[in-house]
Amino acid sequence: MTTPTAAQVVREFLDHLVVERGHTANTIAGYRRDLDRYLARLDSLGIDRLTRVTPRHVADHLAALAAGDEEHPPLAARSVARAGSAVRGLHRFALAESLCATDPTADQPLPRAPLRLPKAIDVDSVTRLLEAATVTPGPRGLRDAVLLELLYGTGARVSEAVTADVDDVDLDAAAVTLRGKGGKTRTVPLGGYARRAVAAYLSTARPTFTPRHPRLLVNSRGGPLTRQGAHLILRKTAEVAGLPSGIGPHTLRHSFATHLLDGGADVRVVQELLGHAAVSTTQIYTLVTVDRLREVYASSHPRAR
Repeated sequence: MTTPTAAQVVREFLDHLVVERGHTANTIAGYRRDLDRYLARLDSLGIDRLTRVTPRHVADHLAALAAGDEEHPPLAARSVARAGSAVRGLHRFALAESLCATDPTADQPLPRAPLRLPKAIDVDSVTRLLEAATVTPGPRGLRDAVLLELLYGTGARVSEAVTADVDDVDLDAAAVTLRGKGGKTRTVPLGGYARRAVAAYLSTARPTFTPRHPRLLVNSRGGPLTRQGAHLILRKTAEVAGLPSGIGPHTLRHSFATHLLDGGADVRVVQELLGHAAVSTTQIYTLVTVDRLREVYASSHPRAR
């Protein structure tokens, strides 16, 4: 049997990520960019088969991404780590599918993304932000309030908030079903503030937009509210609230998790609410709360200084 080319294996690997792993279009696009760079590097070395790749080739490729050259600026450490993950995934797939006899990344430490603590805002700032949403008069203000209440009250990703349908909200049960990464769904509680905001929006605001689809959140033309539209709403609302620039939908998701843990919630409960596949992803928020505890200790304990 003829050994497939590196480009052919990449295509099979990307198809595998879509069909078998259920990765989103954005994730696949990222893998494709990283692996296209990898293929270009191998091609410049005259390598057209993964069977010819050595650990040195992989290490040199990642080092070149970090260093940059005359045509390409150096990539940030997080981007290099992501590229290394894509390359490792490709070679593991090739080995598992018997397209290669060895994996050149198997015993090789790849770059790790630097630890980046989530940015969260305090409860008072969140309250100001949520109250500012109602400053916009009429149906738009009610819609904006629902968007922000969903993001902070449920910890939803912005993509989950804007793709939620009206039928995904159960006001009687005070719950909402969110569609997460990889097609996974989860049902999370809907707090009192969010429930009242959704009820008011559905009864008086949403019908005025003349919606043409089942999505909960709609734009002024009756179409589905987009992620870009949600970002714009949040940016404008933050300005009205007098909050610093840079607050985005993920800020509210981070704040949701941080405030839960500050209030004593178990990390595994927060994991389920956020829809994290692994608790290790959620545990990064515990570092934020430890910083908060340190601040309180430093300002309150007589022997802290």
